[in-house]
Amino acid sequence: MTSHRQFKIGDHVSWNSEAGRVRGHITRVVTSNIQFKGYTVHATKDDPQYEIKSDTTDHIAMHKGSALRKLSD
Repeated sequence: MTSHRQFKIGDHVSWNSEAGRVRGHITRVVTSNIQFKGYTVHATKDDPQYEIKSDTTDHIAMHKGSALRKLSD
């Protein structure tokens, strides 16, 4: 059984992007397949994806918990 990191709305997290390390706050927890920016995001209750708004831009990203690191505010 794999252990998944679970986050909640409002958590401050960081992740790696093409532009380097990005920080943002989780704005939505996705637990079922949805369309996001033209792609199908595969998510389940046991393996959710997280919608995150960047702290420095209006960029919205979607990532699995394994790609995120929680920051202490």
